[in-house]
Formats: sequence, C-alpha cells, structure tokens
Amino acid sequence: MDNKILGIHHITAIAGDAQRNYDFYTKALGLRLVKKTVNFDDPHTYHFYYGNENGTPGTILTFFPWTHVHPGRLGTGMATDIGYAVPKGSLDFWSNHFDKHQVRFGQVDEQFGEQILRFEDPDGLRIQLVEAGADNRTPWETSEIKKDVAIKGFHSIVLTLRNIKPTASILTDIFGYKLLKQEGNRYRFITDAIENAAIVDLVEEPEVTHGLVAGGTNHHVAFRVKNDQLLMEYREKIASKGYNITPKIDRNYFYSLYFREPGGVLFELATDNPGFAIDEPVSELGTHLKLPAQYEGDRETIVNHLPKLVQ
Repeated sequence: MDNKILGIHHITAIAGDAQRNYDFYTKALGLRLVKKTVNFDDPHTYHFYYGNENGTPGTILTFFPWTHVHPGRLGTGMATDIGYAVPKGSLDFWSNHFDKHQVRFGQVDEQFGEQILRFEDPDGLRIQLVEAGADNRTPWETSEIKKDVAIKGFHSIVLTLRNIKPTASILTDIFGYKLLKQEGNRYRFITDAIENAAIVDLVEEPEVTHGLVAGGTNHHVAFRVKNDQLLMEYREKIASKGYNITPKIDRNYFYSLYFREPGGVLFELATDNPGFAIDEPVSELGTHLKLPAQYEGDRETIVNHLPKLVQ
C-alpha cells in the first residue's frame, strides 16, 4: 500500500486576523499549533499548521492569515467543506462547546449514514464534524477538550464542481480511489490505502458560478505519498496525462508537487518525510517562529512586520 496515495496529507486555507485564527483553532477546536512559520512567497505573512501532537499527515490544517484579506466566495472549482472525524457520541459535547465559544453551527444532520455537525470558523470557512467509525489516531487534548471527544484528524474533503467526471478520473485513474456510493449530486470516493483521511466527496453543481479563493475559503488540498521517490513517480504519471505540474518543491517539512485538476481545484502531492520535528523537538512544536533558510538573515525585519501573536 505504501506506493499508493495515502489519503489527505493536509489542507490549506486563507484566514484574516492571525490572533483570531490561532485562538479559534487551538481553543474552540482544541488543535495543536505544530508549526509557526511564514509563507514561502510572502515572508511577512504567517503560515500556521494545526494538527495533532506530531502533526501527523491527515491531521494538518494550515492557514495563510492576511489581516486585510477580502472575503472569498464559495462556488464551483474549489474545495468547499472540510470534514473532521470525532468519536461517536461526541456531537452533543461539541454543540454545547460551540455555543459556549459563540461558534456558528447548525443542527446535527446525517450524511452517508454518519452523524455530522456543520459549523463555520470566524472567517466563514465551512467545516463539519463527523462521527466516523473506528479511528485509532490519538488526538491532541486540551483542558476543555478531552481525548474521548477530541478531533482525531481529517475525515474527508468536499470538492464542488460543475462536472465531476474529469476530476473523478484523476481520483480513480491516477490516485487509486474508487467510487463508494452516491447520494443525490454527491459522490463519495475512497481509497483503501489508508484507514483515515481517506474520503473525497465530489458535489456536482452545473449551474453554480465559479468560486473565488480568498478569505474564508480553501486554497488547496494536498494528497499524501510516502516519500519523495514516490512523489516523482507520481509526477511522471500526472505529466504523462498532459497536466502542467510543478517541479519538486522543498517545503522544509515535506516535498511537494502542484497541479490544477480539470475542475479547477489546486491539488498538491506532499510527502511524509521529513516531518515537523526536523527543526524543533516535538515537545516544543509551534512555540518558535521557524523561517525558511533564505529568510533567516531577514529575521528581525520579518518579526517586526508580522502581527504579534499571543500564545
């Protein structure tokens, strides 16, 4: 199975205020900030990574927080909803917890036989908690959110498209996913290469206008491969299908490739290696500002430009 796509590696979204983003994801959702760094292309902007204790692939939600970002617009050609797995029977806790923290949330609903609770982050990013089946991942625990109710990691990602067929072909012919079931205009694809973070739902909306990626929307979805040797094998496979794919990019904590799938969503392939403990011990993850090597000489200037963050 190691030579297959191993489900979702991480998801990257766009936020507004950095402190508000940090407070929401660490306090309201109880995730760990596993890395505090900067945008490779804009070093005066943070890049936050939230996940479990080690930042295990399949648990990592990342953000570019731009203070004055304009709101995005949901539509087709984008990832529209993030699904997090939580233990069975925990949604009552989460409803009460969200009420306490003034989180916008809906009623418990059912989808594909699973209980779900939809909510939004402060920028309007759409997320849902899913009472999934067996999930042996160890979640991060806080004083308010204990392990018996805590978020385990990703359950799924929803891609909203005008026509699902070209995107489905990427999932099945290249990534090794299979169509599991359909409910109305929602098609669930799953890989058997991994137990968790294995689901991609394609929602077909032929009449909906194209979305705008900005504040409160997802920027890209990264799929997981074991190492950079396999990464390059997938690069050849994707390029052979005629897609414009980047060279291998070193993101310090993983190696990446990017390409835009036919429906318009930016896809990334990202490796497990080398991981987030490469530049700080696991016990201190997220507590230091880590800069890419090319920006280390400008640390003082960068720190002065970044918003102050109270952790």
